[in-house]
Amino acid sequence: MMELIRKRLAEPGGWLRLAVVATVPAALGAAFVFAAGWLSPGRLTPATFMHTFLVTSGAQPGFRRNHAKGVCVTGWFDGNVETASFSRAALFTSMRSPVVGRFALAGGMPYQDDTPGTVRSLALRIMPAHGGEWRMGINDIPVFPAPDAATFNALLLASWPDSRTGKPDPTRMAAFLVQHPETKRALALISSRRLTSGFADDTYNSLDSFTFVNAQGIATPVRWAMVPEQKDHPPAPQEKGPDYLFNDLITAIGQGALHWHLIVTLGNPGDPTADPALPWSGPHRQLDAGTLTLTAAQSEDGGPCTGITYDPLVLPDGIAPSDDPIPAARSAVYSRSFTLRSGEIKPASAITPADVNPGAQ
Repeated sequence: MMELIRKRLAEPGGWLRLAVVATVPAALGAAFVFAAGWLSPGRLTPATFMHTFLVTSGAQPGFRRNHAKGVCVTGWFDGNVETASFSRAALFTSMRSPVVGRFALAGGMPYQDDTPGTVRSLALRIMPAHGGEWRMGINDIPVFPAPDAATFNALLLASWPDSRTGKPDPTRMAAFLVQHPETKRALALISSRRLTSGFADDTYNSLDSFTFVNAQGIATPVRWAMVPEQKDHPPAPQEKGPDYLFNDLITAIGQGALHWHLIVTLGNPGDPTADPALPWSGPHRQLDAGTLTLTAAQSEDGGPCTGITYDPLVLPDGIAPSDDPIPAARSAVYSRSFTLRSGEIKPASAITPADVNPGAQ
């Protein structure tokens, strides 16, 4: 090898050729280092969020780094053909599209106790037969608590419970809110939201703005919500057990299919599309874009949703991102979380197969 190198160096232009060859892997390596944020410690990356979730929730191998406690659900989506005038997505036709979803609680603690005020989420993977898959992660809060990923990461750290009291440090949180009045306003809206009895009678909002594009290429900004057909009830006044939200969902879906309507809100000129912490106020046109039907629940231990990342940028033709920065950040963080948990040994989930189907044991 050394003899070959000496021969190449002796040739005309040998030094230059070797320099170019050596520069290629060096440049690629530098690109990966830069992308990972290793040369810029203050740069926000998916690894930053992994560290934040580790600090705030502890090590939880094998679980999602956020929305760690969950259960799988399956069913279908029937699109409303009238929506096709705003979006050319194939699922807004008369076809029925299979769905694999997941109900979960916010936070990185897979064994946390269920409480009425914990943010609930519904993630969906809608799979039309002829392509055009749509994934979404929607939540039962009216707005996102921060306008961008960096502010959200800082909020997580500011609200991290003190080890001595088990509650956030009020001084640290107050200082953060002084610096971020936009989050203070968003948290006020979130804390005043209407609470329901559980997953089945809750409404789940996109929070982020997206764009519908029709067959003529006309784009319309949108936000959406899954609104239940089930009548909503207030939270139970008495303690019902550490997993009561999931147990109630399993009971409800075992008694019959659950239904939600996809209500799409069409944006007005001037609506904030780049800031998910701001609501859209005033009158808006809304579309009933279809019906979600869920017919079965399964534990994540072997369930159909376990290996799915509910990446909000997996969108069908006819639905596109807006200038909202949060979906891209979520996409990158979800990917990193999936990579980490895929290489870990996961213990049993809080909701086991026996909890979902006691007769199987």
